Amino acid sequence: MTTPDNRGKNACAGEKLRDDDAERVAREQWLGIAEPGDSTAHSLIGALGASSALDLVSSGASARDIVDVLVKHVDAGAELIDDLVALVGDGLKRWSGRIGVTDVDAARRSAAACDARFLMPGDSEWPGSFDDLGEHAPLGLWVRGQLGTFPERSVALVGSRNSTGYGEHITVEIASGLVSRGLGVVSGAAYGIDGNAHRAALASNGETIAILAGGVDRPYPAGHSELIERIAARGALISEVPCGTPPTKWRFLQRNRLISALATATVVVEAGWRSGSLNTAAHAATLGRPLGAVPGPVTSATSAGCHRLLRDSGATCVTTADNVAELAGVGADNDILQPLRDWTQTRVLDAMTSRRPRSVDEIAALSGLDHDSVRACLGALDVLGDVRHTANGWLMS
Repeated sequence: MTTPDNRGKNACAGEKLRDDDAERVAREQWLGIAEPGDSTAHSLIGALGASSALDLVSSGASARDIVDVLVKHVDAGAELIDDLVALVGDGLKRWSGRIGVTDVDAARRSAAACDARFLMPGDSEWPGSFDDLGEHAPLGLWVRGQLGTFPERSVALVGSRNSTGYGEHITVEIASGLVSRGLGVVSGAAYGIDGNAHRAALASNGETIAILAGGVDRPYPAGHSELIERIAARGALISEVPCGTPPTKWRFLQRNRLISALATATVVVEAGWRSGSLNTAAHAATLGRPLGAVPGPVTSATSAGCHRLLRDSGATCVTTADNVAELAGVGADNDILQPLRDWTQTRVLDAMTSRRPRSVDEIAALSGLDHDSVRACLGALDVLGDVRHTANGWLMS
């Protein structure tokens, strides 16, 4: 028999389920409206919720009307209102051609046909490392395969599509060595270095994830269709665009931020001077993720980008699986050498030295973080043994 109290609990549970369903459907629609990495869409959804934000932009409301609703939910000074109106106005211009046009049902049918599922932040399988992207984090993900078994630590192995025999040999050696140490391999399923990284991981019975620029139902490049299907069967495919969506140059660049965010460390094996892999490396550096590069012959154009990273971007020179595993915080004997750090802790450490003590004020100014965040990070890093407090301030250990 249902008591009045139970009826109330059941009603609340039902309301929560309906709210979650509405949020999920709205996020699916947003993935078809906003391009990957759209910070305006992310901020609007973060403040209002995906469903309410979608209702607003679909209603024909002006940018000023939307901002009037927005400021009720966020603390925004009067001096910022005009900037917000401009940002939302630009967003409406970008989204207008897709609002009301996105066919969620068609995307769902395509997803069902290839056994894909939709994830949103808060789901148990959601990769928490994507949240480090802040306002450029994905609004949702379409996934084929299993994420639950993927190792906590992984390495993104990326590089030139026009790889050489040297680069392919090094990639296979590193990828198989990482698998034997219990690390996962992340890449983008492209020709060249990416494909060899995935193949080596699969051949070594390891875990690998491919992040795609198009829908997970549209293997790209077509020549890697069989490889991509194997990854889906034994690892996972991830995309932040709906099924049926073709890849574009912009989406490849945006997909690169997900590769660097998902992995514990990023290694560029071969890259030309203007290779897209350098874009992935830049995202890793921005996130404070460890970055490595494999040196090559000084006469090889396909290693010019790696040499550029080593010279100009502070990348670590790596030549073996041991080097790369250490970059990801794992020793040759598979012992964890260092804990995983979040982006705020990385920024605090970047603002410190082991030679001269620095005050909280100095660290806050150098890291660009507020004082409370710096104090919290210093406390956590002190427990981990990464920093220590002296009479004159804080030092790296």
